[in-house]
Amino acid sequence: MKAEKQIVIDSLLERINNSPFVFVADYSGMKVPEFAELRNRLRNAGSEFHVDKNTFVKRAAEAAGLPEDFSGVLNGQTAIVTGDHDVCAVAKVMKNFAKEFNRPSIRAGILDGALLNAEQVEELAALPPKEELQAKLLGLMQQPASMLVRLMNEPGSALARVLQAKADQG
Repeated sequence: MKAEKQIVIDSLLERINNSPFVFVADYSGMKVPEFAELRNRLRNAGSEFHVDKNTFVKRAAEAAGLPEDFSGVLNGQTAIVTGDHDVCAVAKVMKNFAKEFNRPSIRAGILDGALLNAEQVEELAALPPKEELQAKLLGLMQQPASMLVRLMNEPGSALARVLQAKADQG
């Protein structure tokens, strides 16, 4: 039996290590169709929703080097959300699902090794998608270059307007 437990812990450890984030949710009161629906929505967002024993999660978290405070949120009926895509999209799916079905409730999260409380996870859900943030950043990075090009073209444009005005006069 001990080898089987170690296999489960190793699987959990692999999921935690391969994910830039981990969310802990309280799934008490959820029914099987709700589980299936949430798993489908999370799969579309590039993440997974798993129910594991708290002791297994604690051991995997300890082996992964997660903050010690993380063990404090592992009590009761606990599910773990991990993924490899956009953390904001996953947080948004969790928030919208909880709003729609009144469960599961987010207890905490880990993002890049830092412990997040439930309110911070909610704030992640409010952020725009990763692609939109990248587009905004690209626009900001391109802005100085486009202003420089306009500035460099202005003397030539001004000369052309003066010459055109002179030609129109006479």
